[in-house]
Amino acid sequence: MTLSSLEKIDIRMNQLQAKYAHQGNGFAVLAFPCNQFGHQENLNGEEILHSLKHVRPGGGYQPDCVVMDKCDVNGSNAHPLFQFLKESLPTPSDDADSLMSDPKFIIWKPVKRSDISWNFEKFLITADGKPYKRYSRNFRTEAIANDIEHLLSVASKKGRK
Repeated sequence: MTLSSLEKIDIRMNQLQAKYAHQGNGFAVLAFPCNQFGHQENLNGEEILHSLKHVRPGGGYQPDCVVMDKCDVNGSNAHPLFQFLKESLPTPSDDADSLMSDPKFIIWKPVKRSDISWNFEKFLITADGKPYKRYSRNFRTEAIANDIEHLLSVASKKGRK
């Protein structure tokens, strides 16, 4: 998932991490801070974690997921992981028409139809590293649980063969 500490972090990702990651099945939530959406993430590294803990959402919040280094997700400097994910899953499964709503926020080049449109887009990847589904920022995070359970079941069956 992409995130910005200036937007309300999706604490439901912590719930997914808590529910599935500690079962020894390889599930993990990875969060990638990005400053490409309204320049909302000007912080780096530990500053991001301190901001989450004390400012937004604050109250001592600590992400239970792995927070990666800040990176670009769109444009010519996009991280290779996001290049791969967007090539594999060009649009969110729940909102194929999703685009950036205000062109003044497009600060990267080249602009592509497969670009991530805002923070909190999410990607689900299979146990063998294949992109499975892409979700828009408006998709209810807790609803991803159905797809996670399906993939964990498939992976478990493969492991028994």
